[in-house]
Formats: sequence, structure tokens, C-alpha cells
Amino acid sequence: MKTDKESEEFSENNHQYQYSNSCIIFQLHALKLCHRTAQINAEMIHKFTEENISNIAGILGIEPKKSGSVYRFEITDREAGRKLALEIHMGMQIDDDKTNLISVYTQDTFLQLHNCTAFVASELLHQITFFGKDGSKISGLIVEKEAGCSLYANVNESLLSGDFTKLPPEVMMCSVALSLTESVDFEDFNFDDE
Repeated sequence: MKTDKESEEFSENNHQYQYSNSCIIFQLHALKLCHRTAQINAEMIHKFTEENISNIAGILGIEPKKSGSVYRFEITDREAGRKLALEIHMGMQIDDDKTNLISVYTQDTFLQLHNCTAFVASELLHQITFFGKDGSKISGLIVEKEAGCSLYANVNESLLSGDFTKLPPEVMMCSVALSLTESVDFEDFNFDDE
């Protein structure tokens, strides 16, 4: 028989789990609403443009600081006490190859996504999702207007097209968060709206 304290902890954990599932379901519906067609060549590294940077700035609600070919967005959510810096390194030369680099700095974390092949800027979710694809593996770095960030790395593409409700809870969020790639055709790249 559970003690009052154990029952209270179970109730609180169950409430958090239910809340988490509600958030996941909301995000899935939101992702479907912001379904956007972008076409991507998996072998091609995205070449960020000034228009891309403006689009990102509009979603994040902040203008970047520019230093050479690096754009830095400093995002703060005072209510939550969070701060992060997003840097987009455009047109880096490494050996004979041009590439890009997405970096996120927080008080306790440093994340990088190399060779970004696409991004989706969602007004509805107030977030930017940067994608990298290598064969059947997808990585996604998500930066939120509220100074939150998430990284999902080396995810099998097959996880994104199935029924997410049949996945273990630990994998479900990844499937939902990266399901934006379902709106991405990995054959030819183009950010123009159709």
C-alpha cells in the first residue's frame, strides 16, 4: 500500500506525464498546421541568404548582430530566466569545401549542427528547426523564441513517418519534433513557397 507521500509523488508524476503527452499532441497538430513544402538535396549544404536571416529574425523577434559571415542572435526570456545565443556561420571554408555551422550557446550548454541542409521557421510554434541529413539519418537543432533549445541527433528517418503513438515515450518527442521533415522533399532544394 502506498503512503500519502508516495501517492502524492505518483499523482504529480502522472500529471506531468499527462501534461507532456498533451504538449506532444498539440505540437503534432501545430506541425501539421504549419506544414510547408521545402525541397532539399541531401548532398547539398544550404547556402543561407539575407532573406533566410530576416525570416529567422522575424520568428525569433530579435535582430542579429553581424560580424563578417556570422550572424548572432541573443535571445532572452526574462520570465523563465533563460538566455541563449544562436550563431549562424555562413559560407565557412574548410579545406576545399564550403559549409555552414549552426551553434547554440547557453549558460550550461554548447551545441553545434554542422552542414545544415535545411531549416523550417515556424511562426505558429515560435521556433526555428535546423536540419542536417546524412543518408537515412536526420539531426535537428531546434531554437525557440523563448530561449529554449533541443537537439535530436542521428535519428532514423523511418521513425518520422510512422505512428508516433506506438513509439516509446522517450522516442515519441523526437518523432514529433522532427516530423517537420515529412514536409521536406530531400531531392531538390528550394525555399520558395509554391
